[in-house]
Amino acid sequence: MNSNLKSKIDLKIFDILSCPYCGNDLLRIKNGLKCSSCEEEYKDTKKGQFDLRLQKVKDYTLQFKLGNNFLQDKEVEFEVLKKNENSEIDLTNIKIPRHLSEELISYFPKANKNDFMLDLGCGRGIHRKICEYIGYEYIGLDYESPTAQILADAHAIPFKDNSFKFVLSIAVLEHIQYPFIMMREVHRILKPGGFFIGTVAFLQSFHSRSFYHHSHLGVLNTLQYADLKISKIAPSAQWSVLIALSKSLFPYLSLKISRFIVSPINLLHRIWWKISDYFNRSNTNYFSEKNRILYHTGFFSFIARKN
Repeated sequence: MNSNLKSKIDLKIFDILSCPYCGNDLLRIKNGLKCSSCEEEYKDTKKGQFDLRLQKVKDYTLQFKLGNNFLQDKEVEFEVLKKNENSEIDLTNIKIPRHLSEELISYFPKANKNDFMLDLGCGRGIHRKICEYIGYEYIGLDYESPTAQILADAHAIPFKDNSFKFVLSIAVLEHIQYPFIMMREVHRILKPGGFFIGTVAFLQSFHSRSFYHHSHLGVLNTLQYADLKISKIAPSAQWSVLIALSKSLFPYLSLKISRFIVSPINLLHRIWWKISDYFNRSNTNYFSEKNRILYHTGFFSFIARKN
């Protein structure tokens, strides 16, 4: 990260940064930042990244209400995501990065001038180009990526309340040790009406220290706990459990070859569910195509916003 880029990042985001430990303002010091209240210091990395990972243990208290039926009066349909017919995003001649889809991007909110968006768990920053194309001031945060602008913990996001119109989190939630805390943090930093859009693993193999792979009810539960208004929780029809597992079952093979290996089993699975549905003598629709996809997807997409 060169000095010119660092200066540009500094000027644009410094006003919304906050101490990840106590939440107060940060002061610029030589080669780092210092909290104006608790006086905790955060040294920049050699690459010039803001390193705002927690320097000491932080207590975080959560409260849960037991005995409530959290599914009651919910309107989420858990259906495969379809393209947003009212999308504000023009994807003409834009290459869609890995892990995103045209359908999911069609729900991205359009940016106004000087709107910030946070790529939470940005990795190598492959979403930056498309987010800047939409018009956002892009901020990439990761715990350890050498190319992220900011190093920080998703359990203690170093930004002030109501800072972002849009938070994106792709294939990150399964790697979070305490997902309820991350959801609360996302709610805190979103502006009223701001969007939280992302994906989370379900029937995939263990990978990169994944903690909790989420079912559709798991996604609903964590989003709802953070008081986020949920519009979509969508299973992937293309990335089924068999396809998702094929890469780990047959390492060092290309995805195209591993897909080919499991394709007969995948076809048999689909046929067998149709046969089972035909001979199903109960009054339930368990063997419906919707449930087949829902119960055997590799990941879920979600779209929610702050009330």
